[in-house]
Amino acid sequence: QVQLVESGGGFVEAGGSHKLSCTASGSPSYINVMGWFRQAPGKQRELVAYITRGGFQDYGDSVKGRFAISRDNSKNMVYLDMNNLKPEDTAVYYCNAGPMMNNYGMDYWGKGTLVTVSS
Repeated sequence: QVQLVESGGGFVEAGGSHKLSCTASGSPSYINVMGWFRQAPGKQRELVAYITRGGFQDYGDSVKGRFAISRDNSKNMVYLDMNNLKPEDTAVYYCNAGPMMNNYGMDYWGKGTLVTVSS
C-alpha cells in the first residue's frame, strides 16, 4: 500500500511561481514513476508531468517550458516547480504514482491540492 499526500496549494498571481510537494509513504519502494495530474474547472483531468526513479521525465504540452518536475528518492518525495503561471493553470493538482507510467493515471493517487491563479 502507498499513500500520497500533496502540499503547497494556494493562491498565486499570474506570472508568478509556485512549488508543490508530494510525499509517499507506506511502501514507496513499490513506486517507479511519480507525477502530477490536474483537473481544471469544467475540464477533464490531464497529465502535467512525470518522472521515473532514474530521472527520466516528460511534460504535458500545456506546461512545457514553464513547469519542472523533480524528485528526491531518499525522502520519497516529488516536486513540481511552476513558473510563469497563467489563469488557465488554475486546477486541483493530484500527485500520482505507480510501477509503470500511464497517461491516464497510475495506481496511487493523492487527494489533491488546489492552485488558484488570478490575473
